[in-house]
Amino acid sequence: MSKRTTGGLLVAGTTSDAGKSVVTAGICRWLARQGVRVAPFKAQNMSLNSYVTLDGAEIGRAQAMQAAAARVEPSALMNPVLLKPGSDRTSQVVLLGKAVGEMSARGYFGRHTDGPEGGLRHGRREELLETVAGCLEELRSTHDAVICEGAGSPAEINLRRSDIVNMGLARACRLPVLVVGDIDRGGVFASLFGTTALLAREDQELLAGYLVNKFRGDVSLLEPGLRMLRELTGRPTLGVLPYQHGLGIDEEDGLGVSLRGTVRESAVAPPHGADVLRVAVLSVPLMSNFTDVDALAAEPGVVVRFCDRPEELADADLVVVPGTRGTVKALEWLRARGLAEALVRRAAEGRPVLGVCGGYQLLGERIEDDVESRAGVVDGLGVLPVRVKFARDKTLARPHGAALGEAVEGYEIHHGVAEVYGGEPFMCDTDEAPLDGCRVGTVWGTHWHGSLESDGFRRAFLRRVAADSGRAFVPAPDTRFAALREEQLDRLGDLIEEHADTGALLRLIEKGVPEGLPFVPPGAPP
Repeated sequence: MSKRTTGGLLVAGTTSDAGKSVVTAGICRWLARQGVRVAPFKAQNMSLNSYVTLDGAEIGRAQAMQAAAARVEPSALMNPVLLKPGSDRTSQVVLLGKAVGEMSARGYFGRHTDGPEGGLRHGRREELLETVAGCLEELRSTHDAVICEGAGSPAEINLRRSDIVNMGLARACRLPVLVVGDIDRGGVFASLFGTTALLAREDQELLAGYLVNKFRGDVSLLEPGLRMLRELTGRPTLGVLPYQHGLGIDEEDGLGVSLRGTVRESAVAPPHGADVLRVAVLSVPLMSNFTDVDALAAEPGVVVRFCDRPEELADADLVVVPGTRGTVKALEWLRARGLAEALVRRAAEGRPVLGVCGGYQLLGERIEDDVESRAGVVDGLGVLPVRVKFARDKTLARPHGAALGEAVEGYEIHHGVAEVYGGEPFMCDTDEAPLDGCRVGTVWGTHWHGSLESDGFRRAFLRRVAADSGRAFVPAPDTRFAALREEQLDRLGDLIEEHADTGALLRLIEKGVPEGLPFVPPGAPP
């Protein structure tokens, strides 16, 4: 295993959602603008938001976003281990872009033979660490810099011996570590100091500095605390990033975050026509790729809200049933909350509904699932003439076609194979293959994630929804979702360039860990 000390940096965080993904993407975009060949990397990710690379590998969507920030094509090397939760206790393990099985937390982490602490079994941990370190070194061999993202907190002492994504990776590959703290949560100084003091001496030797994220107000009021933090730890704070509204980037996942009632922040522009268009997205359990609706929220006059009660659908012009890692579980949830009945009633009344991936499957007649839920044959909602049978092998693809007279492309990630025996395809009047799925009246379904990012198709679809809903809504003719995403990635690069000590960041990336970093007691327990 190489011990090269140049060309890399690990961005860790005091907590989940401290801003690691944003900071990693911002550093990637800033470096790319300087002409540096840079790539992102996350050794192990837990997320239901995933993406398919050009060669058919599944990786975390956050790493695909970071690759876009770095202006490189995403690959499985950038996220060698992806865990996709199926419940509180089990996850599907995706290794180097391919699903290799379902495993419980106990089965994945196991127990050490030399103690009761939870962690990857020694052999498995060493094997995975060798795999992820090899992927990192392969990226470093073809790029000037690789910006790595940690997971959760590096000070999770119950998991340190099993760690392959935070200090375990940093120590194996001699990576300098930058720790991000979210000051908007409160207690940022305690979090940064405590994170440092809970690391073993060998790990502290790699922790080179801090970054404060989501600050509101006068930075001068923060400076006395930053000076004291340096005196206490011997480490500098390399920037204070201001709070930014409406960044609109791909979140890592929705786990542990309630989206109910959330309005996508980009949906604030006035309508191009006389009316707004209201979109209700059902917050189904194990929701996957909820970023599919971001392209809708980018349209002026489209208001996107996540909801979980039947009465919240009453004034919606379009209801979206998103993807889910638990199609049968989502069906049970819909029925228990009265949402299944509300969806069937909407379909009978000719009011628009769109199902995507798992949401498409549960709108069908029947689901045969001996793979995901192992529930056997389950009745769907019966509003689309579709029968679904779950296959052992996962479909991973980057298809393209046409619908509503417009070119459309997307990506597929699903075990369920749909047999369509009626209805109509998405309307297609070109020589290209139609978009996957089917339509009955105003109910639409497709396996394709990301199709709404195709600007022409999105506008055509919204015109149909507006007509079916009786709304005088007119899509803006010049909304370009890819351009909007590029603007957001540039905003992340600006945050780093304008508010971080870029000279110090470059020194860490180029020269590695500075010598003489002091030990902060007590350190991790033995």
